Amino acid sequence: MDKVVLVTGASRGIGAAIAEMLASAGYVVGCLSRSGALPDRPGAPVEVRDKWIPFCADVKDARAMQLASDDLSRHGRLYGLVNNAGLHREAESSTMAIRDWDEIMAVNATSTVIACQAAFGHMMTAGGGLIVNIGSFFDKLGVKRNMAYCASKAAVAAITRVLAVEWAANGIRVINVAPGYVQTDLNRAAMTQGPLLSYLQRRIPAGGPAQADDIARIVVMLFQLDIPFLTGETIYVDGAQGIAH
Repeated sequence: MDKVVLVTGASRGIGAAIAEMLASAGYVVGCLSRSGALPDRPGAPVEVRDKWIPFCADVKDARAMQLASDDLSRHGRLYGLVNNAGLHREAESSTMAIRDWDEIMAVNATSTVIACQAAFGHMMTAGGGLIVNIGSFFDKLGVKRNMAYCASKAAVAAITRVLAVEWAANGIRVINVAPGYVQTDLNRAAMTQGPLLSYLQRRIPAGGPAQADDIARIVVMLFQLDIPFLTGETIYVDGAQGIAH
């Protein structure tokens, strides 16, 4: 029976890279996004695209996420979940609209709980599985104008730890992958020229931002290696920026 992995926010950026690499590794991949579009990976071969199953759903909608998990489980053993969908928005903390706080927390943190709950029963039936949450190294930093985003990603790390402890006896592992700055199609212009590029080249010991494929490789490695005792941890992938003085 095929191993199936559900990836949220799979149409672009890091999610699309994860979807392509998981399919290349032999997994059937449920590619979930608000648009329902397949991953924007023009170079993906036909044999990879054949392993993609598109889903249109809002990650904040518990019923929609449960239906997607139920449908995907009919294509094989629902072994994995990658909670990649996220929202980043900046604002001065003193004047930030509470509705913006609520939306960022809902998309980044609450949706992680919703997706994990939707997948839990299927993973139990399958005898276990792996959940990878995509957090951020902002979870341990104080970043101006990023109160909601930092808090939401700290919540993702906490959710990871709690679920890892609760669900270990069920054979379900939960790991948080926390990237630093990553160049994607959405921010490529800002990260390849001008002051931000210069700042990142100086500030990141590895010499600049990661690529989406760098994060995808870490995620796929976790699925392929299948290390039973690795759970509950946050793995920082930030080019050593978060620890550099």
